[in-house]
Amino acid sequence: METALYGPGGFFLRPEGPAGHFRTSVHASPLFAGAVARLLAEVAAELGTDDVAVVDMGAGRGELLTGVLSAVPAGLRVRAYAVERAAPPEGLDPRVAWVAEPPAGVRGLLFANEWLDNVPVDVAERDGSGTDRYVEVAPDGTERLGAPVAGADAAWLARWWPLREPGERAEIGRSRDEAWARAAGTLAAGLAVAVDYAHTAGARPPFGTLTGFRAGREVPPVPDGTCDITAHVALDACAAASGGAGGAEAGGTEAVGGTSADAPSPGRSGLLPCGTRLVTQREALRRLGVSGGRPPIETARTDPAGYVRALARAGQAAELTARGGLGDFTWLLQRVPGEGYCPA
Repeated sequence: METALYGPGGFFLRPEGPAGHFRTSVHASPLFAGAVARLLAEVAAELGTDDVAVVDMGAGRGELLTGVLSAVPAGLRVRAYAVERAAPPEGLDPRVAWVAEPPAGVRGLLFANEWLDNVPVDVAERDGSGTDRYVEVAPDGTERLGAPVAGADAAWLARWWPLREPGERAEIGRSRDEAWARAAGTLAAGLAVAVDYAHTAGARPPFGTLTGFRAGREVPPVPDGTCDITAHVALDACAAASGGAGGAEAGGTEAVGGTSADAPSPGRSGLLPCGTRLVTQREALRRLGVSGGRPPIETARTDPAGYVRALARAGQAAELTARGGLGDFTWLLQRVPGEGYCPA
């Protein structure tokens, strides 16, 4: 998976970039970048500063940061870092620093949109005797069962994704836990956010989620570099690995409700209490002002052009928040306290 995605000629190093193969929230609408910009401004306000960093993990070709920089409020000074293994695109906004690793010690927002699902994982399958074994795969996609899962990987399975029956599979998320802990740990203070298709303990898919994508279509996950190889993320395990522990496992991780009584106050999303929470993208974007509601029909008479623009925005918002689609993504929001900010 590592070689297929990031090795010589790997999928994510191709000139067309991810946008040439699949549509993320970033590509679906500028409303997404606008929501991230509002979240960044909220983090800056809570940090008590008008000079803040935003770090985009797995930045693709810089589309999200370009949108965020165009949407931040006047007076907010933003230092933008694109963390990406591919080369920077031509015409990149000069305010964006293109780096291989997240900068250490910054204060602000670290945002990882569909990054963790491409952090390589091993796959385990329970065999007929009840032994969990690694699934080995050839470059043409041919599979076989290999050695028994042991050591830290076996401990991870036992805690986060125990297999019960022969033929059941799991994606061993230990590499994602470690990657997220390292990334979130680079913040001196602020908010770390991971957005991905995800699952939590008690609702793991029995046969795993590993799959491939090429040119907008789902394809077998053949690790030859011609397609994306992706798997959903055990975000509760990631939260625990980076300090949200009790958290994800014992109930300390808070799911944000969606009742009208729990609506955000003006200027505040309600997404920033100290600690860790898991929330659907649908709810997170609602709290950040992205609504799929249609504009009042009378606007079509009083301001026809404005009505058309508002209708287009509503359609984009509906795509970002749709059930069965992008709205089902999970946001892991993890506060990083520091220098009097969000004390434990």
